[in-house]
Amino acid sequence: MRKWGGESFTVPAGYLNTASIGIPPASTADAVQTAVTNWRTGAARAPEFDEPVRIARAGWARLIGVPTDRVAIGASVSQLVGLVAATVPDGARVLTAANEFTSVSFPFAAQHARGVRVDEAPLADVPRLAPDYDLVAVSVVQSADGALVDLEALRASEARVLLDVTQAAGWLPLSLDWASWVVGASYKWLFAPRGAAWMAGGEAELASLMPHSANWYGGEEPWQSVYGLPLRLAESARAFDLSPVWFAQAGAAVSVNWLAELDLAAVRDHCVGLANQVLAGLGLPEGESAIIALDLPDAGARLAAHGIATASRAGQTRLAFALYNTSEDAQAVLTALRG
Repeated sequence: MRKWGGESFTVPAGYLNTASIGIPPASTADAVQTAVTNWRTGAARAPEFDEPVRIARAGWARLIGVPTDRVAIGASVSQLVGLVAATVPDGARVLTAANEFTSVSFPFAAQHARGVRVDEAPLADVPRLAPDYDLVAVSVVQSADGALVDLEALRASEARVLLDVTQAAGWLPLSLDWASWVVGASYKWLFAPRGAAWMAGGEAELASLMPHSANWYGGEEPWQSVYGLPLRLAESARAFDLSPVWFAQAGAAVSVNWLAELDLAAVRDHCVGLANQVLAGLGLPEGESAIIALDLPDAGARLAAHGIATASRAGQTRLAFALYNTSEDAQAVLTALRG
């Protein structure tokens, strides 16, 4: 059992795979279990999930530094990015990072029949090239290797930007109210079940967005917009809500709200410190990310043989250090790779 900020985590030693699947705190797992038990016993009532949706939405807004009324809920990042991609003008030019996670780039590439063009560039070059494009779509932290985009340079470019915070929110302090769009998913660093995602938009961007997935839950009063016309969507970003995945939202309401109350600078320092402990121990340059990628022969197999959970991404072994990891986890990596 490991603890942080009053929460307990049943995390096995050597679990360094949060960038794939985050481990929930006990209270989050309990909330999901209660929801499942209520469903199983016929005690569940659909309106009861509205409050978890509200709490999770507000918590995610605090994590990224935007007003809650500019946040819509969905089920996956690609579904939310797809709404933005469908709205860019015919012939638009979109810039993304080379080897970007495809939930960010594919929705725009799928608009090729409208003449939408997607170009890739090295991550370090994205801010410099940004003003030449109609939109930049990039992850704040790259999934493959943990590299961070230069947010200050990107903001200074004054380009329209869509940022994916799936690998950042929860360990990296963020203040992204300047971005055109911000999207993120629940099941990694937010320690919630898969099936919840959020999107924040600027006021002008939301006003121009087409609600292609319009449904009853996007109504100003959802339980009064279940049947019949006319169209009556919310005036806020809730107009773009997807009907919620109940169990995912039940878990997210607990863990996301908890994370939003933490000192994320301390969380970042802890996670990055562990990553750098490994890098320094291997004689590699230290970095600024909780995620590192090792290009070492048989690293994944050698770590697995010592009971260390990692992931293989883009031909390298990816390690992710979360708030529940310890110096002992980092030392175990060094022991396994030096042996």
